[in-house]
Parts: sequence; C-alpha cells; structure tokens
Amino acid sequence: MNRRPLILGVLVVALAAFVAAAWYATRPAPVVAAASVPAEQAEALLRPHAPILGPQDAPVTIVEFFDPACEACRAFHPIVKDIMAEHGDAVRVAIRYTPFHGEASEEAIRVLEAARMQGVYEPVLEAVLREQPRWASHGAPNADLVLDIAASAGLDPELARDQMRAPDVVGILNQDRADVETVGIRGTPTFFVNGKPVEPFGEATLRALVAAEVAAAGS
Repeated sequence: MNRRPLILGVLVVALAAFVAAAWYATRPAPVVAAASVPAEQAEALLRPHAPILGPQDAPVTIVEFFDPACEACRAFHPIVKDIMAEHGDAVRVAIRYTPFHGEASEEAIRVLEAARMQGVYEPVLEAVLREQPRWASHGAPNADLVLDIAASAGLDPELARDQMRAPDVVGILNQDRADVETVGIRGTPTFFVNGKPVEPFGEATLRALVAAEVAAAGS
C-alpha cells in the first residue's frame, strides 16, 4: 500500500488546523456595540458652553472629560488630534472641565477660558499641555506659571486676569463640576462618542468607536 498520499493528507489537515489556530489567536478584537448613556445623563454630557475643537457641525462628537493637570490627558491629546485628522470634518471634540487636581487644575481652566475669550484657545491649550510638567507637578504644583506659559502662546495676561474671574467662567466651572457628578466621572480622561462611553478605556477602543460612528453617519 502506498502511504505517501495518506501522509500528505495528514500534513495538509495539520497545516490547515495550525493556520486556523493562528488566525484565531491574532484576529482583531470585535468592536462591541456601546449603549448610549441613560436619558437622565444625556443633557449633562454636553452643554452649549463646552469648548469645541474641530468643525461645529461635525456628525461625530467626542466628549472628553478633561483635566489640564492630568498626565493621561496630556498623553491622549496627540491621539485625539490624530483621530480628528484621520476623519477630517466628520469629527469634533467637546471639552468638559474636570478639575480633579485641585487649585492648579482650576487655575489652568480659568486661563483656558480667558484664552477662549481672546480667540487663542487652541494655541494656549497646546502650550499648557506641553509645559504641564513645569506647572502641574503633583508634588509641588505651581499654578502661577500657567499665565506666563499662556502668554508665550499669544494670551494677553493683563486682560486675562480680569477675564479669569468673570461670572461666566465661574458658571462654567460650577456647571461642569455638577455634570461630572451627574455622569459619574471618576477619572480623566473619560471619553464618550456620540453619547456612547468608550469601554473598555483605551486608544484602540476610542479609535474603533469613532470609526464606527463616522461610518454610520456616512451611510
């Protein structure tokens, strides 16, 4: 009896099994459909006063609960910018202030709001995050540096000193604090995409959920 065909057949089956196992082990993780936040939290998720990065009328909105003194927020900032660049006019980012790091965070938020009044929000945001290790050291934060850092990015510091204490800025801080409690935010950054939480937290999940929402908006 010629056993060569039998041996070849066994090898083919074994190879097929190996390929299948390798694909299973390395296959991309499926994107789990995320549920939107409950109705009672939806209004608190996004307010008209939230700073917007990107096109105002973009069909996909990333809401970021953000602390300018948060190291993870700083680390995720270029990732968020890359996602916006990848999807062009389809994606915008709404910033919700979450001053979990105390006085230094609040002072930076006030500076950012003054920058928004002066039309230099984005360059000041970039400078504040770039220089975060200088002013937001968790061992010895120095909020007094934030205004000087912002001035280097185009902020008028003399005008900003009054703007930072304006009633509108106080109102934004108070409303965002209340909404952080309502939504149940416990860490920063926390992301939602068109009202859907990014769970589990991570770059891959954020990118996948944004891509899915962009695709759905274009269908």
